[in-house]
Amino acid sequence: MSGNLQLSPAVARRLPIGAEVRPDGVHFRVWAPRPAGLDVVFGDGRVVPLARQPDGYFEGLAPDATAGALYRLRLDGKLAVPDPASRFQPQGPHGPSEVIDPTTFRWTDADWRGAARDGHVGYEMHIGTFTREGTWEAATALLPALVEVGVTLLEVMPVGDFPGQFGWGYDGVNLFAPTRLYGRPDDFRAFVDRAHALGLGVLLDVVYNHLGPDGNYLREFSDGYFTDRYATPWGRSLHFDGEGSGPVREFFLSNAAYWMDEYHLDGLRLDATHTVNDASDEHILAAVARVVRERAGRRGALVIAEDEPQRTALLAPVSAQGWGMDAIWHDDFHHSAQVAATGRREGYLARFSGTAAELALAAVHFAEEGGRGHPGLVNFLQNHDQISVAPGGRRLHQLTSPGRLRALTSLLLLAPGTPMLFQGDEFAASAPFLYFADHEESLARLVREGRAAYLAQFASLADPAAQALISDPSDPQTFARSQLDNAERERNTEAVGLHRDLIALRRSGAGLTRPRVVSAALTEHALALRADVGGRATLLLVNLGADLPLPSNPEGILAAPVGAAWSARWSSDAVEYGGPGVPEAARRGALLPGESAVLLAAQSAVARRSGPV
Repeated sequence: MSGNLQLSPAVARRLPIGAEVRPDGVHFRVWAPRPAGLDVVFGDGRVVPLARQPDGYFEGLAPDATAGALYRLRLDGKLAVPDPASRFQPQGPHGPSEVIDPTTFRWTDADWRGAARDGHVGYEMHIGTFTREGTWEAATALLPALVEVGVTLLEVMPVGDFPGQFGWGYDGVNLFAPTRLYGRPDDFRAFVDRAHALGLGVLLDVVYNHLGPDGNYLREFSDGYFTDRYATPWGRSLHFDGEGSGPVREFFLSNAAYWMDEYHLDGLRLDATHTVNDASDEHILAAVARVVRERAGRRGALVIAEDEPQRTALLAPVSAQGWGMDAIWHDDFHHSAQVAATGRREGYLARFSGTAAELALAAVHFAEEGGRGHPGLVNFLQNHDQISVAPGGRRLHQLTSPGRLRALTSLLLLAPGTPMLFQGDEFAASAPFLYFADHEESLARLVREGRAAYLAQFASLADPAAQALISDPSDPQTFARSQLDNAERERNTEAVGLHRDLIALRRSGAGLTRPRVVSAALTEHALALRADVGGRATLLLVNLGADLPLPSNPEGILAAPVGAAWSARWSSDAVEYGGPGVPEAARRGALLPGESAVLLAAQSAVARRSGPV
């Protein structure tokens, strides 16, 4: 799908569905093969019938309508519901839709070239909890603080409107309507515009595997949105292949194009791609990736997948029967690091050992399938899902020792792949990130029961005493407790400095972000990553165990280049990060202190005489 959809010689649209403002009024188009008749009913009582087309679409022009008009779609003269492609729901998913004119926003990012594939430090954020205000405007004001730390790419959790006053966004039902809870559509645009002015790319997390149960009116328009041929964790699968699937594919491809066109986004993060069923010649998610790039035009754009099996086929180019995506969330890195940090091997962590050998492999490759490393991996120590399953939603710095956390943060931010922080990581936020969802009571009860059952896979959380302490997702306090206290940015200077300096090292070329990085386990708890590029050698040592003396005449990965010796360039033990101080033996590469990381650079004899690196 590219260019304008040509409906007739008199009608040209940016997108094939929804309400679009034109000089002669507002044009409506909706796929609704189920009803025999469909009208637009405006808030002032005006009714505009839409004409049924042979392909199941209804369309028509409301010549007196303008941006800001509230309307519903009335089916067969009876049920009046929101537009499936509504651009805004000011009163929530059960209320009227609002006509939005995206052309009135004045963008200032004409010189923005988009997001390159390589070189990023990502940052996952939930707008409702990123600040106490929970708005686009408040989040925009804090963007300079992220730039100062070194973040380059924001990944915003889903914003398609959902019921209630708070939620994660993964149960959205109005996929084209940024939720009214965070502000108006132009507030989202202003957020993106300001991000671009500061050099930040913006990705949006989209959910193309299911829709929420409350406020979902798609079945009133057509039974064809869903199919019984596949099962998903949420029930019937969306209908992306076979007879009658064309308009459903168009709906989701239009959504991808919409975010790119009308919000100037730099790409999409696709939720749970392993649950999207499609046997078409072009898988729907490969088509999404294609549309994202088409709509980006000359701007760089990224498509990132969350894929539980971490299938490397998603990263293969279309010419090699792949899906043409840029990166996959690397759960194996997180799981191994989590076990290494805490020693807990419960639930889906049970198959991970947290050993240095496992971490060394995860840092440079997929642990399975022999996949590629580097930008195709998005590594993280925490994300929204993983924090929420920790006891009490506690963060990693509250579950492990300070030294281990600094060491693992060093591995994350200096190793290959694209590192990603979760909001608040950079200042050791005290706020938990809990699962919250505001539903009516009957559904809220099912959510509570389902959440408790899911958490029971973790042996400690299956304890009845622990189950009794699980936060009620529908309790407003669960949401409020998850909101960051951004005053901690000023107080927790050690954590901020650690992240800022590591990212600066990464950007300076001192990290191990280039190809041909090799890794090895030194002991059960210590590992090394090494890069030799352009006559320069860099060695990252990470020790999660006790002090480790290093051999005076090392071989293999620890051996310095001929005529050179290792010299410490950086250590996580520095007192400015809350460390105990750097021993002299560690400075000259003779000791790897316990629960620390050190970055060594090869230094020639001439350079050693002239001063430290």
